[in-house]
Amino acid sequence: MPEMPAEPEMPAEPEMPAEPEMPARPEPPAAPEPPAELLRFITCGSVDDGKSTLIGRLLYESRLLYTDQVDALVADSRRVGTRGDDLDYALLVDGLAAEREQGITIDVAYRFFATERRRFIVADTPGHEQYTRNMVTGASTAQAAVILVDAGQGLLTQTRRHLHLVSMLGVRHVLLAVNKLDLVGYSREVFEALADEFAGLAKELAIDDVTAVPVVAVHGVNVVTRSAHTPWYAGPTVLDWLAAVPVDDAADDAAAAGPARFLVQWVNRPGAEFRGYSGRVVAGVLRPGDRVRVLPGATESSVARIVTMDGELAAAEAGRSVTVLLADELDVSRGDVLAAAEAPPDVADAFQARLVWLAGDELLPGRRYLAKIGARTVGFTADQPKYRVEVDTLRRAPAKTLRTNEIGVANVHLDVAVPYEPYRTSRDLGSFIVIDRLTNATVGAGMIDFALRRSANVRWQQLTVGKPARAALNGHRPCVVWFTGLSGAGKSTVADLVEKALHADGRRTFILDGDNVRQGLNKDLGFTDADRVENIRRIAEVASLMVHAGLIVLVSFISPFRAERELARNLVEPGEFVEVFVDTPLAVAEERDPKGLYAKARRGELANFTGIDSPYEPPEQPEIRLDTTALTPVAAARAVVERLAEMGIV
Repeated sequence: MPEMPAEPEMPAEPEMPAEPEMPARPEPPAAPEPPAELLRFITCGSVDDGKSTLIGRLLYESRLLYTDQVDALVADSRRVGTRGDDLDYALLVDGLAAEREQGITIDVAYRFFATERRRFIVADTPGHEQYTRNMVTGASTAQAAVILVDAGQGLLTQTRRHLHLVSMLGVRHVLLAVNKLDLVGYSREVFEALADEFAGLAKELAIDDVTAVPVVAVHGVNVVTRSAHTPWYAGPTVLDWLAAVPVDDAADDAAAAGPARFLVQWVNRPGAEFRGYSGRVVAGVLRPGDRVRVLPGATESSVARIVTMDGELAAAEAGRSVTVLLADELDVSRGDVLAAAEAPPDVADAFQARLVWLAGDELLPGRRYLAKIGARTVGFTADQPKYRVEVDTLRRAPAKTLRTNEIGVANVHLDVAVPYEPYRTSRDLGSFIVIDRLTNATVGAGMIDFALRRSANVRWQQLTVGKPARAALNGHRPCVVWFTGLSGAGKSTVADLVEKALHADGRRTFILDGDNVRQGLNKDLGFTDADRVENIRRIAEVASLMVHAGLIVLVSFISPFRAERELARNLVEPGEFVEVFVDTPLAVAEERDPKGLYAKARRGELANFTGIDSPYEPPEQPEIRLDTTALTPVAAARAVVERLAEMGIV
């Protein structure tokens, strides 16, 4: 038999890539009954300082991960990790695809874990400046903060900003984790210098409880157990500090022991025989039989029952969500506060507040926004800031506005009075968010310092002779005729012709012209967006007063922003505001250029000029639209007078 040829040699199997090295870690024991005490804390600091890595390492070394979580970490580290062959602990927290792709934290990530000593909820907050709003969200409910700093970078502007925000938001227990100490040779001198600098800054911000820990988050140095790399350090590890930091702050103690405050979030009426008010006790203890006052009104009743899904309660303490039934049928709505009748909070509509501005567009003093305070959403305006804080030096700097991530102090005004307490007393009744009226986006956050005296002491004086009497004497209805359009559109020319016709007909009128008003009342204002808003706010208030005098007020202003024109409309009664859009294309207005302003703007000699480098927002539904490319000024004026007659004004 012929010899069979030898079988070909099989190629060697390719080597599989090595799995990330995983430090030995015992399996998690059977979970004991978790302790009752809960600490909410945040991690914050500048970008890439290692916040997510610290939390991930803390969870890993504390034996708080299950086998499937560890397996997923191994697979994710190999697929999208940034640590080569090592585990990327940040992936335990960074869950968004964009976070994993970019290696950064974008949104707030909340994680719950428990040890034998305490339960924890940690909020891992972003370090990038553009996500500061998310950091504010995480800090708003925190009792403690872990602020990381890169030992090689030192205290950066964003680190200082986060410490300032932590202080503003009432967090009084702070741990400074000096991370990446291995990159500076575990230098004791570097650590102590950063700790001293941070402690001095914290003291200026009235934060007295500050602890510094030298760590290397990626290697677990001083995270759960003390490391031999820092023999000169004898303080607590990160986990030791978290387990020992006081949970009950003085403010929390005061809230728990203080007068009852119940925030109504929903009128609960499933049937005709049940009318309850669902919400949360934000301070004190509420019991059946307690006498309560309904704020912002002044009616009183007593608590009949306190109901939950599990039955009725004999008492509801601070932090408990319940449904309250009153003994009397009262008008109680969402946003109202049921407060201990013998010690109710004050009610006001104007405050000094600390503001954190979060939007890309600057704060425009005088512009109408919305504010959500408690469960109530109300109209909101802010005055020009008293000052802004330079976070690097804590110096107070003058400011006309606040830009993205800037912090300042300003007087703010609500369009209705609300029950409040200073933020240092109550986070729930002393804080608010600012919302853009058009986009519904959150643009700022605020903390109340105190109510302004005018809120309690200045009241509208009722006068004997009112607007109806003045209108009857004048023989016509008062109103605002608001001419808006680009510079050179012909607003002032048409307004002058309209007044001439009305005056000849015996009507009592007055013109407020943009250039004329800037000679006196508004001569202190420039042409930035903030100044333009204030310019229109003042004129709108003056026009409103003139309507009360019974006049037909002709207002001729570019008034480029819809929000301020809407403000002017809302200051008078329905039917008393007539918006006239003098519609002239930019090319036509620029060709006319009666004052030579467009030419200056094109040469760069005139900044913030509407239509060139500053926007104009045309009216969407004006009462009158004048196409000045088709109408002569006389014909346009005639059209306005005829429309006023149709509306019954003249």
